[in-house]
Amino acid sequence: MPVAKLASLVPPVQAAVDALARGEPVLIFDAVDRERETDLVFLSSMATPELVRLARQDAGGLICTAISNELRTRIGLPYFAELLELGEARFRVLATVRAHRPRYDRRSSFGITLNHVSTYTGVPDNDRARTIRAIGELARDAASLTDAELAERFAREFSSPGHVPLLYAAPSLLRERKGHTELAISLARMGSLAESVTVCEMLGDSGGARGPEAARHFAAERGWSFLEGRTIAEEFDRWSA
Repeated sequence: MPVAKLASLVPPVQAAVDALARGEPVLIFDAVDRERETDLVFLSSMATPELVRLARQDAGGLICTAISNELRTRIGLPYFAELLELGEARFRVLATVRAHRPRYDRRSSFGITLNHVSTYTGVPDNDRARTIRAIGELARDAASLTDAELAERFAREFSSPGHVPLLYAAPSLLRERKGHTELAISLARMGSLAESVTVCEMLGDSGGARGPEAARHFAAERGWSFLEGRTIAEEFDRWSA
């Protein structure tokens, strides 16, 4: 796993890292030339039913849990697009739908979907919080486990398909891709936090994404951090130099 650095962070990034460590959400706007969306983000290992409810009610998008590429490769998890490719020989329609690429990026970061084995349907806030928290705890404990132990624990604790979609960060993080997945995992890495974060798009009332100014106001009213992707990317470049 990546080695933690001791370099101090600029105040807005440090404030966001501290908030994540306390179990509070932060808001991240990616960029006007990308998705043009703000995601509500919290540390997976700190997931509670209240945080899941917050994402569901006050953000409204798809609640997904991101992990680092290092964790993905150590466990041996496939991208969802790779599973579609493997299924093309039997289900010919998959070749057509897989050919369509996201309009905002060159590829998707979606992986498999999970439920924790202790849940029932996996849908209620309690169930999703249990699944998300277990993913975060696995990320937190990964450094003390061998690859075999990590994969065995993953297989023992989770079932698929489920109701928590996984997202996989790019190997080089923000040097390769500047999506919410990489932005949020970069925050966790700079703060030496467990490298799993849960994200949910903030939707508006007009049928589209909530605008960045509305999202900034939403965060300010609640005393939460609001960061633009470029702020995180610039600080990550400085921190990792």
